[in-house]
Amino acid sequence: MSTGVNFIVVLVTALIMVGAALIIGWLLAPKSTNAQKGEPYECGIPTRGTSWMQFKTGYYLFAILFLMFDVETVLLFPWAASYTQFVEQYGVMALVSVLFFLFVLVLGLAYAWKKGALEWK
Repeated sequence: MSTGVNFIVVLVTALIMVGAALIIGWLLAPKSTNAQKGEPYECGIPTRGTSWMQFKTGYYLFAILFLMFDVETVLLFPWAASYTQFVEQYGVMALVSVLFFLFVLVLGLAYAWKKGALEWK
């Protein structure tokens, strides 16, 4: 079979399986309606006021910084664990690329620090 036919077969199979899963879920799911199911709530506590409240951007900046350094850890740990293999295989370029990666992250941290994103007010 050609590549185009394989693609069509996989696409049709995926659409059929997704459609079947949605239909089976819709048929077998319990159905009950009441007024409370339509109300938005968080942790069982009814909301007060409008749901379009403004939040401080500090929460989002803090989360982005956490993700940035979490990704750094995830990417650097395997590199550090097999440092000698990387250096043997790629030479000095492996060290330079990791140092550039760390430089970009430290630059981001310095920028966030200067802007006051790490101060919790």
